[in-house]
Amino acid sequence: MAILLTSAQMRAIEGAAIASGAVSGLELMERAGAGVLEALVAHWPDCATRPGLAVVLCGPGNNGGDGFVIARLLAKAGWEVRLGLLGRPDRLPPDARTNHDLWAALGAVQSLDDALAALGKADLAVDALFGTGLARPLEGTAARAANALAEMAWGGGRVLAVDAPSGLCMDSGRPLVPPEGDGVAAATLTVSFHALKAGHVLAEGPERCGRAVVADIGLTASQHRAALGVDGVQTLAAIVEPPDAGRLDKAAHPGAHKYGHGHALVLAGGAGKGGAARLAARAALRVGAGLVTLGVPWEAMAENAAQLTAIMLAGVDDAAALEHLLDDDRLNALALGPGLGRGRARLLVPVALAAQRPVVLDADALTAFADDPAALFAILHGKAVLTPHAGEFARLFPDIAAGLHGPARHGPAPSRLDAARAAAAISNAVVLLKGPDTVIATPEGRVAVNVAAYDRAAPWLATAGAGDVLTGLIAGLMARGFSAFAAAKAGAWLHTEAARAFGPGLIAEDLPEVLPAVLRGLIASGIAPEPGAAGVVWPP
Repeated sequence: MAILLTSAQMRAIEGAAIASGAVSGLELMERAGAGVLEALVAHWPDCATRPGLAVVLCGPGNNGGDGFVIARLLAKAGWEVRLGLLGRPDRLPPDARTNHDLWAALGAVQSLDDALAALGKADLAVDALFGTGLARPLEGTAARAANALAEMAWGGGRVLAVDAPSGLCMDSGRPLVPPEGDGVAAATLTVSFHALKAGHVLAEGPERCGRAVVADIGLTASQHRAALGVDGVQTLAAIVEPPDAGRLDKAAHPGAHKYGHGHALVLAGGAGKGGAARLAARAALRVGAGLVTLGVPWEAMAENAAQLTAIMLAGVDDAAALEHLLDDDRLNALALGPGLGRGRARLLVPVALAAQRPVVLDADALTAFADDPAALFAILHGKAVLTPHAGEFARLFPDIAAGLHGPARHGPAPSRLDAARAAAAISNAVVLLKGPDTVIATPEGRVAVNVAAYDRAAPWLATAGAGDVLTGLIAGLMARGFSAFAAAKAGAWLHTEAARAFGPGLIAEDLPEVLPAVLRGLIASGIAPEPGAAGVVWPP
């Protein structure tokens, strides 16, 4: 499992390793520096054969200590190194001071301003100013340095950030913005240690980090347990990985009847409003549900019948009709919201939830309760998945969403991980908060992020109806027996992969049609694709 750590969790793990006597802080710093050099050469192979001028900017803490190690190793590899220090050497932490002195025996330690003057001629800039523990906006010279690094990175220069671009909150991916509104670095390559931090994949993290890779510094799972406890390890955030191919492959169950793969019911809106629900229904069928029925008002029956073949139709005019339909317990998963209409949603959602079957609520099924979210929360259950986008989330969870808006003035800033976890706990349902950094959380505190960033970016999903397809994917997977959390994760992963498989020109109707190719590739591999194929490299 590819985990995501907060800054506090990373400090605790390092502290446990040092306290156990397994490693010293100096050893970890040396490993970090070596890991950065290895990542540098892997990303830019010519750095090994054509060394040039490197400007290394070191901060007043242990991130700066990593910078001293990196400067020493670059010089050993033949680079000309200009090193600038923010602050005074006598105020450095002990391990950082030791590495400062080792560097000072080899080369000059300039002021930060003097080192910045060489940035325009540099072949490489190393941002070792502030790492994951930064809790305040940068000011003065540090802010000017961060801005210069961002300008260099976004101008095509080579900027390597050590653990974090300075000024970025690594718990949330949000810039820590000073009142004047600037002072946050960016990088071309960011090297994290041991594991990615949440900020590498959330919010502005991917944009600021450029590419994020992980350097192994020798920390172990036992040190996780020692630092975080069993409960803490079990609720670590994780990156969504490819779903189990065996569970998706119908060939693995050759004797199964269509009902053995589940029967999903998607409820649609009135006349002229059925497109979104048809998208969801087709996605549910494509992802492998054995049967899919679209429940529509009788006034919309003809128009839906004219556009559907494999998907069945049932007349559902009101709550009583839905109750009658649900007497058939073979209907084992439901989806409500896309194109449903708010009034119709207020009538049908309570009936759907009372059936105690897996259910996905999206769009109108959420907005219908914006005036009284507590009424929805009171009837939700653990088999329910809510799939809000940011606006819908703010309507249901206004107090939680408020922390995600506006500039972050201090760290750790509220994150989408925090928000989804809190919303899941309040609602007693799985919450999937949509975005390029889709966050999926359970009421028990488990959380995962579907990272559609770096080389796995899928900007083509910014199109009308894409969310309706996601609703159908999750409903279809739940019909096939996936738990709410597993279905939400698998649906989000497949959704992204379908968009990537199609690429430019994608419209929502294309997503279900390209899904068979995605499934064939996944099933043919027999195992999940290797982590790191999407441009984010995990530790071994």
